[in-house]
Amino acid sequence: MSKTLNRNIYSVSDYLLDRLSQAGIQHVFGVPGDYNLRFLDFVTAHPQLEWVGCANELNAAYAADGYARCAPAAALVTTFGVGELSAINGTAGSYAEYLPVIHIVGAPNRRSQQKGELLHHTLGDGDYGHFYRMAAEVTCSQAVLTPENAALEIDRVLSDVLYHRRPGYILLPSDVCDEPIRTELYPFAARQDEVTGLSEFIQAARDLLKPARKVALLADFLADRFGQKQRVQQLSDLQGVASATLLMGKGVLDESRPNFIGTYAGGASQPKVKAAIENADVLISIGVRLTDSVTAGFTHQIAADKTIDLQPFSASVAGQVFSQLPMGDALAALTELAKELSVEWQAPESLRDCLPESHGNKLDQPAFWQQMQRFLRPDDIVVAEQGTASFGSATLRLPKGVTFIVQPLWGSIGYTLPAILGAQLAQPHRRVVLIIGDGSAQLTIQELGTLLRHGLKPVIILLNNDGYTVERAIHGPEESYNDIAAWNWTKIPSALSVNGDFSTYKADSVPALEKVLSEVNVPKALTLIEVMLPKMDVPEYLAKLSKAIAERNAAHE
Repeated sequence: MSKTLNRNIYSVSDYLLDRLSQAGIQHVFGVPGDYNLRFLDFVTAHPQLEWVGCANELNAAYAADGYARCAPAAALVTTFGVGELSAINGTAGSYAEYLPVIHIVGAPNRRSQQKGELLHHTLGDGDYGHFYRMAAEVTCSQAVLTPENAALEIDRVLSDVLYHRRPGYILLPSDVCDEPIRTELYPFAARQDEVTGLSEFIQAARDLLKPARKVALLADFLADRFGQKQRVQQLSDLQGVASATLLMGKGVLDESRPNFIGTYAGGASQPKVKAAIENADVLISIGVRLTDSVTAGFTHQIAADKTIDLQPFSASVAGQVFSQLPMGDALAALTELAKELSVEWQAPESLRDCLPESHGNKLDQPAFWQQMQRFLRPDDIVVAEQGTASFGSATLRLPKGVTFIVQPLWGSIGYTLPAILGAQLAQPHRRVVLIIGDGSAQLTIQELGTLLRHGLKPVIILLNNDGYTVERAIHGPEESYNDIAAWNWTKIPSALSVNGDFSTYKADSVPALEKVLSEVNVPKALTLIEVMLPKMDVPEYLAKLSKAIAERNAAHE
């Protein structure tokens, strides 16, 4: 415990950290800077919180995002200006993909701000609101703390973050963090939804579903973000419900269940999956966002007039909108209705073996994904980087209980390597498997040192296809801008940790990869496997998406 702390005073920092702990947070990610150092004394002294220092602020934001996918919420601490702007890309990804991350920024003291002093880490114009205004674009709630407003503002921001499942921003001046706070730490009350139109929704859904014989369910990531996985699974398990997810929602449904038919990806879907979703008499859509990357460039064919769509705070039936109907209430009512009507629904055709075929010992994309399918086991956390890793993984059938982490909407390359730091700290007893390309890994490889520092044991499968293969597939396959420096990947862990425990392997054939994966099935330490793949080899899904993106980028009005 720092000697500078006066433990006889219950301070603003104490209150803020206690609230984070109450929200289910046990780790705080970030980078120290002079404006947040006084606050960090309170972090390291807190009995329920552990400080996790990262290699840079962007990686810390990615780690917090990964943590928030496996825990109730996450916390990120940076310094003013340079630190928070370094992290804002990660925060924006959390905003786009609905992750509750509380970003705490240590700021200059109030006196310096009021006088407009030209301090370091500012733009030199005396305006201390620049970065607050920037943060407002990628956070759902913001606050500047004072001793007088701290309790109300901390609770307001935290309540907004947990309710909307999006980041919040708290600016904490260095002279406020140890000021006494005049409040007690009463139990934190979750916000209650107002519900209107439920009976009208049920009637509209009944009218649409009653004559239906072929019913399909399409689940996506927002069902998970808003705590509805169990209810969605109950609906999926009913007789006659052909069930699929989009790539961003992969793992929301138990893929080992008989009603699960696969991953829907618009025109890139397996034909039988595409037919089941698009030709259903009624499609129940839960938490779905039809972005370009999960629909192979908007190639989906989903008719609004036969869709029941549930979003976090609203619902619609054949285009009729119920604007104040939270997902949980609508889903509970819809499930009860489906139990009544599903006796008339046709059983979905069972689909299996969606992986592409591979032949011989050549290690290419089809052979690699066949090996991954055999390697994965129940309750893994599987993290797939944007590119060949994420789009190839769409064909996997996940074992029961797998958490699948992918970022196809924001799509910030390099995100996943720091994200596994957060995911494994949040769920230390589960095996974490990361699949990442060499180009992406070069952006954030420094966090390998933090993983080793904390004794974590992920299995990192690094796909060495000699550069930005996903970009080559879109445009410029032989252009120099898609090339990267050649690294000796198996030597990297030893350079990034003096005493960390790790194992490294290199596989350039199917038998070699089979042998390595059998040896690391239960990892005893951090494991890095470099997998050599052809430069221009891409999964079929990515080939179709790349063509769609290239055509859209070249389109003229």
